Amino acid sequence: MAEAKRRLAAILAADVAGYSRLMGDDEQATLDTLNSCRDVFRDRVSDRHGRVVDTAGDSVLAVFDSVVEAVACATTVQAEIAGRNSDLAEARRMRFRIGINLGDVIEQVDGTLYGDGVNVAARMETLAEPGGICVSGKVFDEVEGKSDHGFEDIGEHEVKNIARPVRAYRIGTNADHASSPQPLPLPDKPSIAVLPFDNLSGDKEQEYFADGIAEDLITALSRIRWLFVTARNSTFTYKGHSADVRRIGEELGVHYVVEGSVRKGGERIRITAQLVDAASGNHIWAERYDRNLADIFVLQDEIVETLVAALQTELGEFERERAHRKPPENLDAWESYQRGLWHLWQLDETGLAEARRLFQLAAKLDPGFAQPLAACAYALVVEVSHRLIDDVAENLDQAFALANRAAGLDNKEPMSYFSLGRVLTLRGDCDGAIEEFQTAIELNPNLAVAHFGLGHALFMAGHLQEAIHCLGHAIRLSPSDPLVCGFYHVRAWTYLLLGNYEEAAHDARRSIRRYPSPNLAVHTVLASALGHLDRREEAKIALDKVFEIKPDFIPEDVLLTSSPFNPEALLPTFKEWFDGLRKAGLDTPNTSEPIK
Repeated sequence: MAEAKRRLAAILAADVAGYSRLMGDDEQATLDTLNSCRDVFRDRVSDRHGRVVDTAGDSVLAVFDSVVEAVACATTVQAEIAGRNSDLAEARRMRFRIGINLGDVIEQVDGTLYGDGVNVAARMETLAEPGGICVSGKVFDEVEGKSDHGFEDIGEHEVKNIARPVRAYRIGTNADHASSPQPLPLPDKPSIAVLPFDNLSGDKEQEYFADGIAEDLITALSRIRWLFVTARNSTFTYKGHSADVRRIGEELGVHYVVEGSVRKGGERIRITAQLVDAASGNHIWAERYDRNLADIFVLQDEIVETLVAALQTELGEFERERAHRKPPENLDAWESYQRGLWHLWQLDETGLAEARRLFQLAAKLDPGFAQPLAACAYALVVEVSHRLIDDVAENLDQAFALANRAAGLDNKEPMSYFSLGRVLTLRGDCDGAIEEFQTAIELNPNLAVAHFGLGHALFMAGHLQEAIHCLGHAIRLSPSDPLVCGFYHVRAWTYLLLGNYEEAAHDARRSIRRYPSPNLAVHTVLASALGHLDRREEAKIALDKVFEIKPDFIPEDVLLTSSPFNPEALLPTFKEWFDGLRKAGLDTPNTSEPIK
């Protein structure tokens, strides 16, 4: 039998910006436009001697032997889709983000791609603007001088399971290579200044809206306990002045600067925002938001919520990477905590053990620091949910005690209540868990993991539609979150039990692409959804993967991860899942007696 091949390839990953909104407005029209756009991808990929690998949900994944051909394909696709969009109403236009990477991939017999090369391409896609293209440094090195397009250097970005940050470039704008002055010493605690947003509308009325965005951002960021935020009166002295963010960073003594702009056109408004490392001047993150002006105050709240969540995630990633690069012997409490988070998000046995050690060190270095205790509690919970320990009860008891200690040290630290909620979910106390997650969300409405935890607890309690809403909110708040694989995983389960098998398969595939290592449960969800859809060949491939991960698999292996103390209680609720596995080809002898 042919084996999987490892090779160097150019990978193109694409996704529709605002797909959920488009589907919510008009499902059939969205699907028609999506199919039309997919035809464009297929034709142009073929023209450039590439191959479309996957079109799950609203995504497209393609592979090329030549990185120059991949970039040429992407620019042609975007131009053609932009032309088609001109015939559509603004609200119905479909814009793709495209990311391209050159890297090592594993190609399965069925043509499926895995590996770091795919992960980096997917990360580049999240950094692209709607209708835009973002490429990795490797791609830039190969195509520089071979393309008429300009490239904008947007700095280094973390990619899960990649040890070093990956430099990213946006196609279309020449990079600014201005030299960076020697920065002044910065404080140990992460610090940020939000500059007044530029009003590019020529409409004085929008000045208040632009100022309101910046002011609300300052207020919301101030709720993040580990972040020092410069006051409005200091940052607004830069209003109307064009200043180098590196100089601003020095003058205000901050690590990071947020800048942005507002532009109004008719009944549409566009907000752009960038997070900049003030020491180097490099962009860490940038995003653009296009919205209707139906209710300007609701719009302002939505933009601020999304911005805060994105900034919180990107800042956390940048801080973790900074701490991870520092010599271990020089770590203080904050750096030990951040380094522990870096290991925690690897979600494997070795990483979790090292994370707990570093959290304990941080708590020892600073006995009044609540967050390491809450994070250590969560690490113990992850060990239970991933079935990495034998004594489940002991782990959960320790986690419960640590999370309560953290809440006692700082009753406004949302991660303490998040960890308590996760413990209670695994203990089967969903009502108690829901209450803890709601407390966490009250303290930080932009904490994506708390919305995820609430969604999971609602799912376990059988409130499936409410769970879909919470999980979707978590994904919208933090699409690049280290736990986004889990967000999609639980939503795939929820869609499956609701009988929405297409969406279940879509989310399961998205989850699989983002998990750092093979996850048994989500592969069973994919197999079950495909079984219900009667896509037998795909279902068999998914089920084969389940037995590749765990040759002696029985359904209780998965049920135990959700309910370690009473998996049998889940059987009536999870019947839809088990029926789908049977349709996928699971033989009854492979299951144990309790499942009928």
